[in-house]
Amino acid sequence: MSLAIHEFLANGTPTPEQIDAFLADRTIPIVEGPEVTFLYRGEAAEVSLQHWIYGLESSREFTRVEGTDLWWIVAEIPPKSRVEYKLGVIHADGRRELVRDALNDQLAHDPFGSNSVAAGEGYERPDWTLPDDDARPGTLEQRRIQSEALGQRREITVYLPARYRRSRRYPLLVVHDGPDYLVFSSLKTVLDNLIHRLEIPPMIVALTASNDRLHEYADDERHGRFIAEELVPAMEQRYPLVGRPDARCLMGASFGAVASLSTAWRHPGVFGRLLLQSGSFAFTDIGSSNPRGPLFEPVVRFMNAFREAPGKPAEKLFISCGTYESLIYENRSLVPRLQEAGMTVRYVEARDGHNWENWRDRLRAGLSWLFPGPLWMVYE
Repeated sequence: MSLAIHEFLANGTPTPEQIDAFLADRTIPIVEGPEVTFLYRGEAAEVSLQHWIYGLESSREFTRVEGTDLWWIVAEIPPKSRVEYKLGVIHADGRRELVRDALNDQLAHDPFGSNSVAAGEGYERPDWTLPDDDARPGTLEQRRIQSEALGQRREITVYLPARYRRSRRYPLLVVHDGPDYLVFSSLKTVLDNLIHRLEIPPMIVALTASNDRLHEYADDERHGRFIAEELVPAMEQRYPLVGRPDARCLMGASFGAVASLSTAWRHPGVFGRLLLQSGSFAFTDIGSSNPRGPLFEPVVRFMNAFREAPGKPAEKLFISCGTYESLIYENRSLVPRLQEAGMTVRYVEARDGHNWENWRDRLRAGLSWLFPGPLWMVYE
C-alpha cells in the first residue's frame, strides 16, 4: 500500500465526500518515488490495470477499499518512464470494458484511439516538442507522384522550412508514415523548433504513407523502387536539394523502420543516413521457426538475409527503441552487426513502449546527430 493510500485510510472507511476531497487534491495516478498508485472509482465486480510493458504481467487486479466504490493498485515504475495503459472493468452483470482512466487527463493518441499515460518520477515532455512562438513555422504542401513501381499515384506531403529559398540547397528527409508522425509525434513542431534553435539545418521533408503498410513495408521490392528510383528523383527535380547520399535520410518506426532499412539495402548509395525507431527487425536463428506469425515471414526472410550479408546501406544510422518493447532484443542485436559491417551507429534506449510519443521524444537525438547544426545548408 502506498503512503498516500495508507494515510488516507488510517482513520477507517472514508465517506463519499472524503473520497471526493482526496481525489480532487491530487494528480492521478499518484507518484511517490518509484511507486505509482492507480485509482478507479465506480461500482464494479473487478478492476484491472492493463499496461504495455513487455516482460511484466500485463493485467493486475485492483484492491477495493471495503465499503466504498474506490479501488487502488500500486505499481513500481522506474524514474523517467512513460507507460501507456487502460483499465479493465468487469461490471456486476458480467459486462467487460477496456476504458481510459477517467481520473487521469494525460492521454496519448495513435491511429487506433488513445491511451492513458502514467509518467514515472522525473519524466517531462521535452519542451522542443511543444509549440514555440519564437520559432517561425515551416509550411506543408501536397504533391502527387505517379509510381510505375506501385502502379498507382501516391500523395506526398512536403515540409518546407521557414525562410525557404530556391537559392539554397537543402538536405532531404524521407519519412515513412509521415502523416502519422505529423499528427501523433508533433513532427512539424519538432522540425520548426530544432531548425529555429540551430540544432539541425533547414531541411526539406517528404512525408509518405501507404494503405497497405504491413505488406508494402515488409521488404517489398516495389516499395523500395518507388522510394529510391521515383520519389527521390522527383523531389530533386522539384526542389533545391543537395543531391548527395550524405544529405539524404530515410526514416521510419516499427514496420516503417524495416521499410527504411530494406530500401537502403536494396538501393545502396542512395541514402547516407537512416533513422530507425523501434524497428520490427524479427529474425530467426539457424533451425528456429518464426514465433511472430505469418505477417512477419517477409520481414524474417529479409532480416535473415541482411544479417548474413548487410553490405553498407548507409554510412550513419541512428537507432532507438523502448526498453518496455517486445522488440528490444532485435534492436539491440542489430547494432553490433551494423558496426561490424563498418557503419557508424548511435543507439538510444528509453523507458517507454512501442508508441508515437516514444518516437517523438527521440527525434531530437536522432536528427541532430545525423544532421548536426546548420552545416548542411549550401548556397548556390
